[in-house]
Amino acid sequence: MDKYIGRLLDNRYEILEVLGTGGMAVVYKARCHRLNRFVAIKILKDDYLEDEEFRRRFHSESQAVAMLSHPNIVSVYDVSTSIMADYIVMELIDGITLKQYMEKKGVLNWKETLHFAIQIAKALEHAHSRGIVHRDIKPHNIMVLKNGSVKVTDFGIARMMSKGNTLTKEALGSVHYISPEQAKGGRVDNRSDIYSLGVVMYEMMSGRPPYDGESPVSVAIQHINGGAVMPSTLNPNIPGGLEQIIMHAMAREPAERYNTATQMLADMDEFRKNPGILFDYNTPPLDEVIRINKPPLVLNPEQPVSTAQKIERKSTEVSDTPRKRTSSSGRSTEQPAARRRSSQKEEESGSNVATIAIIACSAVMVIAIVIFLVVLFSGGTGPSANMVDVPLLIGEEYASLPKYPDFSVKIEKEIYDDQYPAGQIIDQKPSVNEKIEAGKTIYVTLSKGPAPKKMQNLANWELSQAERALNNLRLNLVINVEEEYNDSVQNGYIIRTAPMAETELVSGQEVTLYVSLGSEITNSFMPDVTTESVDGAKLILDRQTLNLQIVEEYIYHASIPAGQIISTAPAAGESLTTGQTVTIYISKGPNKVAIPPVLNMLKSEAVDYLNYRGFKNLDIQTKESTNAKDTVIELRVNGKVVNSGDLVDTSATITVVIATPPTTVTKDVVISIGDAAQTDECLVVVTRDGVEVFRETVPMGTTSITIKNQTGTGTVLYVVDCEGPDSEQHLEVFS
Repeated sequence: MDKYIGRLLDNRYEILEVLGTGGMAVVYKARCHRLNRFVAIKILKDDYLEDEEFRRRFHSESQAVAMLSHPNIVSVYDVSTSIMADYIVMELIDGITLKQYMEKKGVLNWKETLHFAIQIAKALEHAHSRGIVHRDIKPHNIMVLKNGSVKVTDFGIARMMSKGNTLTKEALGSVHYISPEQAKGGRVDNRSDIYSLGVVMYEMMSGRPPYDGESPVSVAIQHINGGAVMPSTLNPNIPGGLEQIIMHAMAREPAERYNTATQMLADMDEFRKNPGILFDYNTPPLDEVIRINKPPLVLNPEQPVSTAQKIERKSTEVSDTPRKRTSSSGRSTEQPAARRRSSQKEEESGSNVATIAIIACSAVMVIAIVIFLVVLFSGGTGPSANMVDVPLLIGEEYASLPKYPDFSVKIEKEIYDDQYPAGQIIDQKPSVNEKIEAGKTIYVTLSKGPAPKKMQNLANWELSQAERALNNLRLNLVINVEEEYNDSVQNGYIIRTAPMAETELVSGQEVTLYVSLGSEITNSFMPDVTTESVDGAKLILDRQTLNLQIVEEYIYHASIPAGQIISTAPAAGESLTTGQTVTIYISKGPNKVAIPPVLNMLKSEAVDYLNYRGFKNLDIQTKESTNAKDTVIELRVNGKVVNSGDLVDTSATITVVIATPPTTVTKDVVISIGDAAQTDECLVVVTRDGVEVFRETVPMGTTSITIKNQTGTGTVLYVVDCEGPDSEQHLEVFS
């Protein structure tokens, strides 16, 4: 079983389960007891705890991501470094990776691809504005939430651009998505992320990355050489403008790509507003890109093609002329304006088709001439004499049509359409240039204009997300925000809207968002429950009717028996508010742990080690010693010296004695010799601790002597011998 499961980090985060494992760290699901919410915690693997370089990179990730605050980037809540673990606390995402989403759905349509790509580009735009390059953009590092939004995660190899870091030989990032400069180990900047985003878009639209091979090295070489096949050869339903955006982002040379994510977003927005747009990236400078407004030439074969689309398609095919295009490898090729070809084989195939088409058209023309001559020389008799040509009605205002003498025009159906204004004809039967008998009816399909936009169900959306969704409708809605208390909806999230979901919206309409303030806060006081059982304490707290979040925490205690309540937080008598978290600390009984070997350790290291082993009550004292300064020279519990390996209750106070250099005192010592020299002179010898410090013959009448410059501390024993012809005396004195 994983050693962290069930543990409580920093007395706050309870580790519940493993979510995933990466190269440097393991990601866990955890519960924050302080805020009563689930979080994701990334803990550095034990293998790297002693490796300062890995720890530096791990903390570089946390510092980089902590600088970012964006709805499309996973949030970082907390960072911690201790002797037990290095970890980062992050937002817990309820969703799947974009890679899993693609494996589930297969090839994505262009609208879904654009929806995801715009959000990723916005995340990169924010990160790049803070000087941070992700360097590992790939579907595995992009989370898709249930509401369709995405969040970029795992800035594990992000680097600060200002420090000029370059890619090393380490296998950083997935080789299928790295830029050519990464593959070569060159300097990386924000354009590398743009390249990787282009690769992700390529895979979303084609179902496979642009390069693949038997080994990472072979794939990296392909990135360096460039020349990926056009995604339209794998999926012919890619609109030309979107394909251009993808291949421009994937240009082999950084200078030929978008300079910024902002530029790429601008083109994606242009394409979103007009899917028929084409770009001419060969027009310098880049910010003067030509935008050619044409309808998409590639249509989904699964959808019916209207007569209007057929006519528009023919018109476009006739008007297309060759123009220069630059491939991702940087080579210039002659290609049609609406679609670039990827191989000579396709060009030859297109030439054969064109030849066949010319022959077919010639045959049709000959037949038409023959029929015309037959009708002409037959004198205009027979059924064909009453046939009339069908005019082009598509694009005309139905209400403004003239009265035709040879046929009538009737509405067959009306449908919503984003391209044709309300009242315009968007299809007709029969189609233009066909012949019908005089007096027959032409049936037309009429546009009802763009489909009405409806109010989304925004309940439980975050306010900022709801406002963005409404603004994206481009109806110039007037958005009002009303706040109110709600027990079931989280603070800052939408309770309901006015108008209700599915209501049709009109331009300039007022919309009111009712936002939750959370539960209404009421006040009370914390009761004293330390004499109660745990169940009894919970019952008393539930009676407060404050919807309190009760957390049980079990800790060792030397004197309180296991199962009894030690204390609470907040303490008895302190104020309580609605929804507040109350922690009940419950005794696990005494906990005896072996004293770790901390003698001769530096104080800071010894304190960390003792805390790690559970000893939190430390009393630091100093003592003069010849040992190294600030090292531990002794441990005592209740005045008794303890040694490494002794079992001590973790709740006991441990006195940690730290060495301090000895203090040197120099002074004169005066020693009285009493009556020793009253009758005659004598030889005085003074010894201290067995060492002679004074020898001198003193004259008669001397009662004391002074010894200069004595050093030492405390009380020192001096022994005085006075020898003379008539007397011998031994005195013991203290100074």
